[in-house]
Amino acid sequence: MVGLVNLPMGHDSLPELPLDDWEDSKRTLHLYCQVLGKIRLASQPRLNHWWHVTLYPSASGITTGRLMCTGGAFEVRLDLLAHRLVIESGTGVEQRIELGDGLSVARFYEGAMDALASLGLNPSIALPRPFDVPGESVPFVDDRRERRYDRDAVQRYWSALVQIDDVLREFRGRFVGKSSPVHLFWHHMDLALARFSGRQAPVSPGAGDVERQAYSHEVIAFGWWAGDAVVREPAFYSYTAPAPDGLTDFPLAGPGANWDREKGQALLTYDAVRATPDPRKTILDFFESAYQAGARAADWPAGLDMPGDSSNTP
Repeated sequence: MVGLVNLPMGHDSLPELPLDDWEDSKRTLHLYCQVLGKIRLASQPRLNHWWHVTLYPSASGITTGRLMCTGGAFEVRLDLLAHRLVIESGTGVEQRIELGDGLSVARFYEGAMDALASLGLNPSIALPRPFDVPGESVPFVDDRRERRYDRDAVQRYWSALVQIDDVLREFRGRFVGKSSPVHLFWHHMDLALARFSGRQAPVSPGAGDVERQAYSHEVIAFGWWAGDAVVREPAFYSYTAPAPDGLTDFPLAGPGANWDREKGQALLTYDAVRATPDPRKTILDFFESAYQAGARAADWPAGLDMPGDSSNTP
């Protein structure tokens, strides 16, 4: 199949992505990304807020970025246009595994580890099993179920992912305070960006190690995910942590944008964005309104917004 062309985001450029049409394939891609994430976790120094575990959209798929382990430098990426796993060593030698219907998680994992070993690379994965994926607890090597992999749907997901990544990068440039990279968390498969006030946050009672590190400081998070068992459609989101009083009283920009008042989360559906004449502006306006709500409700320090516009004109 000819790869989708990634056009600058505009009307009709975001592909249709109904969850019901590719949910099985999305689950497959999620588990493959968990394998990449575990490899990255084993091959990166620790960073604040778990930024050392994340993946990144690439020109053709999803990548770990450059990693290092006993044996040297390497990169692992899912090429979602050619539909293969590619492992490249620091010597320029590659190993590839073709992706397609029927490829189990066990075969994917074993193929990846064998390919790494053949290149003299030996990342040590402590817990080779899914992390907090509902309904998925079988260790990678034991998951022999044949998995669905719809190439067309996966390509459409990638096309949406890279376009939204570009918008989040633009939004990131509007902030001068501490900010995360734009990255893909393989936990929930959400493309995310976080802004920080610079102030420490109280530790939630009963919080585990993951939550304590992720929310050690006041944060307003923004992102997109392709739908899940709870939210049955792709959606953009934002939340403020700790959630301040009055947060959900602030208005949100975007057609049908609303607050989940129970969770304190702002939501804007992907299909609502697709239907607008200027999806990029719609997303940016939604994120900005959610940021202003969180920053005002939590009384964030002044001066964190980038002065002027975010264009590249000197």
